[in-house]
Amino acid sequence: MNPFTSPSRLRDLIRAARACKTAAEERAVVRKECAAIRSSINENDQFFRHRNLAKLMFIHMLGYPTHFGQMECLKLIAAVGFPEKRIGYLGLMLLLDERQEVLMLVTNSLKQDLNHLNHYIVGLALCALGNICSAEMARDLEPEVQRLFLSRDLDIKKKAALCSIRIIRKVPDLAENLMIPAASLLKEKHHGVLISAVQLCITLCKVSDIPLEHLRKSCIKGLVQILKELSNSSYTPEYEIAGVMDPFLQIRILKLMRLLGQGDVECSEYMTDILAQVATRTESHKNAGNAILYECVETIMGIEATSGLRVLAINILGKFLSNRDNNIRYVALNMLMKAVSVDSQAVQRHKTTILECMKDSDISIRKRTLELVFLLVNETNVKPLTRELIGYLEVSDQDFKGDLTAKICSIVKKFSQEKKWYIDQMFKVLCIAGNYVKDDVLHSLIITISNALDIQGYCVRSLYKALQNHPDQGGLVQVAVWCIGEYGELLVNNIKVSEVENTMNVTDSHAVDVIEASLKHHLSDITIQSMCLVALLKLSSRFTSTSERIREIIIHHKGSVVLELQQRAIEFNCIIQRHQNIKSSLLERMPALDESSYIGKRTSSSQVNISAVKLTRPTPVASPSLPNGVAHAPTNPLLDLLDLIPDDNPVPTSSTNDIVQDLLGIGLGNPLTSGTIAPSVGTDILLDLLSIGGTNDQNDVPVLDVSSKQGSEPLTNPSTFEVMDLLDGTTKDRSTDDEHPVYPSIIAFQSGTLKVAFAFTKRPDKPQITQIQVTCTNLSTDEYMDFIFLAAVPKFIQLQLEPASSNILPANSDGAITQTLTLTNSQHGQKPLAMRMRMTYKVNNQDKLEQGQVNNFPPEL
Repeated sequence: MNPFTSPSRLRDLIRAARACKTAAEERAVVRKECAAIRSSINENDQFFRHRNLAKLMFIHMLGYPTHFGQMECLKLIAAVGFPEKRIGYLGLMLLLDERQEVLMLVTNSLKQDLNHLNHYIVGLALCALGNICSAEMARDLEPEVQRLFLSRDLDIKKKAALCSIRIIRKVPDLAENLMIPAASLLKEKHHGVLISAVQLCITLCKVSDIPLEHLRKSCIKGLVQILKELSNSSYTPEYEIAGVMDPFLQIRILKLMRLLGQGDVECSEYMTDILAQVATRTESHKNAGNAILYECVETIMGIEATSGLRVLAINILGKFLSNRDNNIRYVALNMLMKAVSVDSQAVQRHKTTILECMKDSDISIRKRTLELVFLLVNETNVKPLTRELIGYLEVSDQDFKGDLTAKICSIVKKFSQEKKWYIDQMFKVLCIAGNYVKDDVLHSLIITISNALDIQGYCVRSLYKALQNHPDQGGLVQVAVWCIGEYGELLVNNIKVSEVENTMNVTDSHAVDVIEASLKHHLSDITIQSMCLVALLKLSSRFTSTSERIREIIIHHKGSVVLELQQRAIEFNCIIQRHQNIKSSLLERMPALDESSYIGKRTSSSQVNISAVKLTRPTPVASPSLPNGVAHAPTNPLLDLLDLIPDDNPVPTSSTNDIVQDLLGIGLGNPLTSGTIAPSVGTDILLDLLSIGGTNDQNDVPVLDVSSKQGSEPLTNPSTFEVMDLLDGTTKDRSTDDEHPVYPSIIAFQSGTLKVAFAFTKRPDKPQITQIQVTCTNLSTDEYMDFIFLAAVPKFIQLQLEPASSNILPANSDGAITQTLTLTNSQHGQKPLAMRMRMTYKVNNQDKLEQGQVNNFPPEL
């Protein structure tokens, strides 16, 4: 070909591409060059084929498609000369991968080149096979690669070992064929061959147990000898790095020894001496020596080593913590976290050094140190470690406060055995980082305070002082406001003052002042403001001198733009104005909260979408103690009145009377009595509820609205909310009973021991509202105690259940319990009323349960 018309060289293409100022110019240059290369390929130009492929590789590196030049690689590989093969194999590794179908055509060329007399060409074939080998190629060419293990050329042996790693990863079944040749390579003296052979052995041990057992028996002595020679060898410029003999080979050998010694006592015992020698003789002033020491520590922790050897390894990690290099300290902290589970006592000796890492400027080191300290805490050192962590919490930056606060709270909750110490530490955390404490931690603290009857006065006085000094800590404000609302009289009257406390002169007005200040604080959110209103309402029944002032504060929020605050203010004002006779019992102190019920409620709330109220009587059964040493107090039946308690607060309950589960027959502990209707096995109870005249439409899937006799009301749709007296449930302008039409009464349920009758009344102007007078009669000869009537209705019906006339049902029909139900059918005229009911009571101190469904509602309802 005329040299004056030959294509441009690679250097010209690189120069032209770099001279482009825009991406469009570069695309134009590449497009022109690709056109010239296509023309040359079509002309079957053999003279410039290697030049075209070199330019294609550069174009591929720029990110442009070069698939049209793949066949040129195969043609160059099939050439005779080494220069053509070299550029061909380079293009093969760069332009193709194992997913290309074209690759099948190169298998024969690779097999021929693996048997070539020129060891340079053999090396090219091994490099290409090690980079793009597929499973089919591995099976076809594995015998050829294995044969090259016996080659006299050291470079060929090294490349054959590396190529075998790729083959084993693609076809693990071939591992057994290569384990004997791999073990033979460990006898070589050349370090390049040794490091490749060790890596091959590591791969064999990971893919199959058979090579692992073979290498344990045949190679452990050789590996120990190699490592000993490297550790004791004199200066060798060829392999020495910073005064350390071939650290790369030593690290690989240590990794292989860790695999061989894991779970094998005999093999681990054999390598104990050499590991101790490496750990004591390796220079730690250079990074190469530190790398070997770290790998040696990992090997010691990974095998069945003796306790003395593990102590030596942990001491090395302790020295790493004093290093100035952040990377070395970080890997040391990681390794110490693993070592805690192996030998906690040895790690505890470096506790002081570990705590110093908490002050490091690197956030990653501080977080890793915090996780390690958390693992080090136990019953014996929890107090000093907590004191150190709280001290550091005061000076830590904002980015780290959240993680540190969460860990401190977890440590105090998990390991505290004295309730006063637990409360004191939590108060310190709330004063320093109250905005970072999570809600579940605050709820747990409140539960602990409610159970700590002997120190409730101390708690409320401590929180009162802390709230005055730290009004900007949200978590502290929540706990303090709740405690002042519940135990305000202990604060004012200095009740239960301990010897270590100073007497405080706090008046009723002072207690109201601090809550009002929290209510008006600029950082207070809706949660805090709502809690402040509840606390003020509670104090209004205990501090009569400030009752009018509290009422004015509540009235002020009746015009709040926040609906939650507005609704609370309206309801609370109604309680203060119209219900003075029951206000004291309505707003009495909360009973001791049950932590087990709280945890169970939080767990079940994420799984079951059913709103319910759980009510039980106090039982004499002893409750288990809390982790912080607080015993559960007896429960109180006056619970959750008006639904003023947030969902996060638990409701005291007995395990035998879980209304949430019992109402639908979920997990019943007692068999159903006669006349009851149990849900069928394998049936969705929520869907089964509307089997009473319901529909099969998926849009009509019911949602239960459960209420109890104590007067708690179901949540009302805000769009249809009308202002009413929450205690009466009636509007002001009520029509007389004479205006109500008469409907026939029905027997809703009757068994051999119990009868329930329904009497109906309706208002003509509101046909969707039905009032039911429930009359329960005892047909047996035994008196029923703790009688509770419960009802469940579908989603389209709203249920209001007023308090029952009594909870004792006399025997032999000598008296009855009456209770009023109000049903609001939002689809009146389209869907009939539907109800399931449940009655629970005690007979001779035994829990009984009866349930049924109402099928005979009058059609005109």
